[in-house]
Amino acid sequence: MLKCSFGVAPSSLMVIPDKRVMAESKPMATIMDNKPMANIMPFGVCMSLANPITAAQTAAALGVLTPGTCIPVVPAPWTPGSPTVQVGGVPALNNSSMCNCAYGGVIQVTVSGTTTETIP
Repeated sequence: MLKCSFGVAPSSLMVIPDKRVMAESKPMATIMDNKPMANIMPFGVCMSLANPITAAQTAAALGVLTPGTCIPVVPAPWTPGSPTVQVGGVPALNNSSMCNCAYGGVIQVTVSGTTTETIP
């Protein structure tokens, strides 16, 4: 599960099983699993005025903040990633990893997909 500082609902990280590395029978994520609508799903609506949809709806409401549809825009990979675990030569994603949305939101892992294995 993921959360965004400007989103109003949690989201899920979708990991495409193309790396063939599994943890608890689930594909492992890497810092490169940052593609909007493929890996990072929307967070309900967006409270950021940097989001053009929110800005337009707020302007139409005469300045009353009106959240717009969330469509994440993630221009860079997750950071920092695991310092010791790599999947296909790319650092694995862990609970301390974050990425930034172009609209100012900080996206974080809230619930990892594993319960018995820990990625340092």
